[in-house]
Amino acid sequence: MSEPVLEIKNLSVDYGMGPDAVQAVRDVSLTLHRGEVLGLAGESGSGKSTLAYGMTRLLPPPGVVSGGEVVYHPQDGAPVDILGLNRPQLRKLRWSEISIVFQGAMNSLNPVHKVVTQLCDVIKAHDKRSTPASRRARAAELMKLVGINTDRLDSYPHQLSGGMRQRVMIAMALALEPSVVIMDEPTTALDVVMQRQILTQLAELRERLGFAVLFITHDLSLLVELSDRIAIMYGGRIVEEANARQLYREPLHPYSLGLLKSFPALRGERRELTGIPGSPPDLRAMPSGCAFHPRCPRAFEPCADRDPVLAAPEDKTRSVACWLHVPGAGRTAENSTSSTTARS
Repeated sequence: MSEPVLEIKNLSVDYGMGPDAVQAVRDVSLTLHRGEVLGLAGESGSGKSTLAYGMTRLLPPPGVVSGGEVVYHPQDGAPVDILGLNRPQLRKLRWSEISIVFQGAMNSLNPVHKVVTQLCDVIKAHDKRSTPASRRARAAELMKLVGINTDRLDSYPHQLSGGMRQRVMIAMALALEPSVVIMDEPTTALDVVMQRQILTQLAELRERLGFAVLFITHDLSLLVELSDRIAIMYGGRIVEEANARQLYREPLHPYSLGLLKSFPALRGERRELTGIPGSPPDLRAMPSGCAFHPRCPRAFEPCADRDPVLAAPEDKTRSVACWLHVPGAGRTAENSTSSTTARS
């Protein structure tokens, strides 16, 4: 594993203040390594986007980071705690070191400005020495990078297809060659053909430019193919983290297994899509113990009373927060994956 480029340490995010505050992210720790793709999956409301906006200090009110650290490791220089930066320092860091493709990115472009104007504005804001000619040349280079003809530079957003607008947003995120790109549901509004094209191109760009990606989505099938590692989030916490191949072939947490059974296998025998019964927890009234236990088909005695800690079982290359994998919890983890369908 390469060196870390971004470390999230015990991050907690609340909406509101005082006793009525809703804790949307609870004590989350993740490490993104240089050049890798880390997938973050979970249902809507699990805290994925809140985590992304909290770590980049983009949370709108009443969101507030209530604890933890977010440490960025530049290639040259000392580590930086993003949560401790002042506004000028934060402005310098964003886009040049860490950029983000927002959820609903197709609607993030300003409808009254041409594409070239919006790309050039990003460059001008961070490079005061650039000239109009150099900025336009860079904008043209970025359009070619994401597979769009440069004659589209003078188009308005409404003159582009949904896939093109998505590619423009990715080009904007790469304009200053950041080390980390955070992608929050970047392909949700696209059809499957366009999803495939953009994900293929994203993989090629990552190989060519060497940036690391935190890819956030509710669609675990995308992450299995794209990611090096996957973290599963539920109820504001990470409940499992593993190598993508490990998680696909042998999920340890019942929630991970439920997500995997919610999309059809591309190979092998046909199987019934079972999904996950029930609904995600209400963050204003979280259940006691493990947040997933009301929906879990394998819940047993400690699940309703005690919250399991995210820890490594026998396999030190992964971690899981589930009593099924805690020795002496009252039931062994035997056959914990026997219900999984053989995956290939």
